[in-house]
Amino acid sequence: MHARRAILYMPGDDMHKIRKATTLGVDSICMDMEDGVALNRKAQARSTISSALKNLDFGHSERLVRINAVGTGLEAEDLASVLTDKPDGIVIPKVQDADQIRWVSRKIGKIENESGWNPGSTVLLVVVETARGVINLKEIAGSDSRLQALIFGAEDFSSDIGATRTIAGSEVFYARSTLVAHAGAFGLQAIDMIYINFHDTEGLKNEALKGAVMGFSGKQIIHPAQVTPTQESFTPSEEEIQKASQLLDSFYLHQEAGIGVFALNGKLIEAPMIKSAERILERARAAGKY
Repeated sequence: MHARRAILYMPGDDMHKIRKATTLGVDSICMDMEDGVALNRKAQARSTISSALKNLDFGHSERLVRINAVGTGLEAEDLASVLTDKPDGIVIPKVQDADQIRWVSRKIGKIENESGWNPGSTVLLVVVETARGVINLKEIAGSDSRLQALIFGAEDFSSDIGATRTIAGSEVFYARSTLVAHAGAFGLQAIDMIYINFHDTEGLKNEALKGAVMGFSGKQIIHPAQVTPTQESFTPSEEEIQKASQLLDSFYLHQEAGIGVFALNGKLIEAPMIKSAERILERARAAGKY
């Protein structure tokens, strides 16, 4: 599964911005056909994204495409315009039920079969940003084997429930926590909300670090200036890596000696701590730090 500490959205009708994104070393580049593109520019976005997938070198960045929501009447043409160019994944916005995901998956499967590609090679990420989507998270998270990540859309969710967005974010805390829990239950990545003020680096770092503590594995971003702070926030520190490595080394030694529970640095070490240490090192490996 691709390490997605930061997913950078670029308007799909702007080749200059997409090309710029390929130089930033961001984990995932999401070329947008949905909210970032005016209605009279949808056709241009399809053409531009297809050209970008064919002609640009994305380096190590994952190549994602966000289509328009299933049910808008735009989604079928969106998929048809880019699937044969083999993006790494499709992002489905405003997902409210599992049927929407399965519909997209069938469309992808048909192209994979016709093109002789490995089944399941094109992955899915879904944006949950409505009250109905949050209520249906269990069926959404377990809907399809292509699904790799649940993404939380705070702005649309707040609008849908009639809440006022605040910096503290108490109005979206329940939905964020619920999404993380379902991602964990189904072995998916949880991608946190956008921080709108891209000039406020400290605010971004603070929100990203809090998201990492909650269990999110990454964050959506909308500006090149947000790339480095976000990736750093979701990368374990040298101290965290050292402690996790020490804990696991001690665990393996005690296991060889037939000892289950043991003490390290004055703390009793049990299974949940082992799992946490393993996850820290997984994130460190994904970031190339271990």
